[in-house]
Amino acid sequence: MTTINGKRNGDIIHPMRTHGHTGPNGTRKLHYNGLNQQMTSHEQPKSSYEQVPLHTACFTYLGFYLLMILGYINQLFFTPKVATEKHRDGYVPLYDAFEKFYLRYVYRRVKDCWNRPICSVPGSEVVLKDRITKDYGWSFEFTGTETKCLNLGSYNYLGFAQNEGPCADDSEECIRTYGLAACSPRRELGTNPLHTELESLTAKFLGVEDAIVFGMGFATNSLNIPTLITPGCLVVSDEKNHASIILGLRLSGATPKVFKHNNMNDLERVLRESIIAGQPGSGKPWKKILIIVEGVFSMEGSIVKLPEIIALKKKYKAYVYLDEAHSIGATGPSGRGILEYYGVDPNDIDILMGTFTKSFGSAGGYIAGNKKLINFLRVHSHAHCYASSMSPPVTQQILTSMKIILGLDGSSEGQNRISQLARNTRYFRKRLAQIGVITYGHEDSPVVPMLVYLFSKIGAVVRTLTSKNIAVVGVGFPATPIMEGRIRFCLSATHTKEQLDYALAVIDDISNTLGLKYSRKAKDLNPIPY
Repeated sequence: MTTINGKRNGDIIHPMRTHGHTGPNGTRKLHYNGLNQQMTSHEQPKSSYEQVPLHTACFTYLGFYLLMILGYINQLFFTPKVATEKHRDGYVPLYDAFEKFYLRYVYRRVKDCWNRPICSVPGSEVVLKDRITKDYGWSFEFTGTETKCLNLGSYNYLGFAQNEGPCADDSEECIRTYGLAACSPRRELGTNPLHTELESLTAKFLGVEDAIVFGMGFATNSLNIPTLITPGCLVVSDEKNHASIILGLRLSGATPKVFKHNNMNDLERVLRESIIAGQPGSGKPWKKILIIVEGVFSMEGSIVKLPEIIALKKKYKAYVYLDEAHSIGATGPSGRGILEYYGVDPNDIDILMGTFTKSFGSAGGYIAGNKKLINFLRVHSHAHCYASSMSPPVTQQILTSMKIILGLDGSSEGQNRISQLARNTRYFRKRLAQIGVITYGHEDSPVVPMLVYLFSKIGAVVRTLTSKNIAVVGVGFPATPIMEGRIRFCLSATHTKEQLDYALAVIDDISNTLGLKYSRKAKDLNPIPY
């Protein structure tokens, strides 16, 4: 077997170092770049979760199955206006039968609420291209008109997705020097000085030894996880992890086991039982045990319980892979993510992953950690060896926005944006709680899911909000369980109080009309300060 510095090919090479100390009363003090934060072992994140009312659950299931029944009846009597597979005798069907049925006779009824084309940058406002359907969702055509909407559906957390200002100016200028693309992988002719500078700056931003960047965020997970783990390894994954992580696990051949979302007791149970049982069939010890979690879960709006994850990692001699796609830049006092939010030493996390598509207003992703890990990926990562390198203007967009966040531009603009996002997040969440709707997630998470449950209500809310010039994202089955249909709001530092107040007033109004005030929690009737 090939070895690297005495390790098996594919092993994660990381110096296990413990920082901090245990104080009185079981208080653990963790240190990060001079920031100290005390957390007791019994402290719980300030998250919001409520059970669905029984009558709502009954109506949700009834409504969904009624849609299914009507769909089957429709299928019997009407020929779908779609292409069909021909001459496939002896071949596996290209599409699953239920998937085809669901898309044609259930999803089609609300298809106008998704995949809305836009014709502007996704800033605090976004311009939608209007379209209509004359055949009940089978096809669409543009009307030639446009609608400007308040944008509550984009991951533009710090407001860098704009076509003016220093980011846009620097990106435009770099095209004159480096062109639009190298059309080559990083290992061949695709590396330029911007990539090297970005990797160095990313490592500095995260407080680790080194980093490597990739041109696509999804591929950062799906193509690097198989590089780090192999058959004979155990991966313990949160049940709400992103599809890119799940794909990476399937490609790796490792044994995946799932634990309940953010449930540390269940995580420990899975770790303990898996170590006792060993590899399936042989009972041999696992080559590696990897815990994979996200910083901010994009569909739940929850924040990972990172200090408890680290404690379990050390107890069971595992590795931790932290996906910070939605938390880097958007959490922590200076935007350095969940590690800074909890005051955790970066060396306690073996693999730091994140994307540049959210807070940095660009594209691509990174993996960061110690030099041995990053050097290993430079040699073996498929995303580094075969995929096209990150475009120069995309790279420059990240560099400029990261320098602004770090304050290297000589201004306080970055810190102001981080503070504004935190202010908007808390204000919006508290006002929604005051309205009486059920929301999921942590009070410091800029992802705010509002539960509407019924499939029909997802479409009704999205259409009504669009008519009031508010763009949002509706999420339902199969992206979420049948019982957890929701509207997902994404907040930005560029949103003003006036914009949020307008959205909240409309939400309050339609919540009365559509019956969305499911929450049974006591309401704080006092004015919410901004």
